[in-house]
Amino acid sequence: MPQDPSWRLDYAGLLTCLADGRKIREAFLVGSRPPPNDTVWKMAERGGFKVKTHDRDSSTNKEKAVDSELAVQGTRIICTTPSPAVLVIASGDRDFIPLVNIAHDMGWTVEMAAFESAFSNEGEMATSVDKIRPLDELLDKIGTCSYKWPH
Repeated sequence: MPQDPSWRLDYAGLLTCLADGRKIREAFLVGSRPPPNDTVWKMAERGGFKVKTHDRDSSTNKEKAVDSELAVQGTRIICTTPSPAVLVIASGDRDFIPLVNIAHDMGWTVEMAAFESAFSNEGEMATSVDKIRPLDELLDKIGTCSYKWPH
């Protein structure tokens, strides 16, 4: 499949796919603080996500506190929600295994939604969750292209 630089994520479409017909209790998107004129995080907020940003490390320009923020927010939701539910983690990153473990300890079901290039089916994260939902199958529902490829 060719790569298309005109493809843009539709945050509302992504959230709808992640919910899979279920009620959304909270949806978080965490990333690095954008430039002042950036519209990506605003689009995510309009799409239904609560957005939290963190400054990048000034010496290395690497993301800082992003994964830990997601894990903390996920743990907060799990521990303050009265009944077990489904936690959907839109990442294949094994850094979220402790969050998966907390969810399982509290009786929750955990789904991992990620592009197939972001995880291995035999990897720790994939084998820790209850269900894997590849995002590759949902490209037309979670994004749009301005370029139309010839058939």
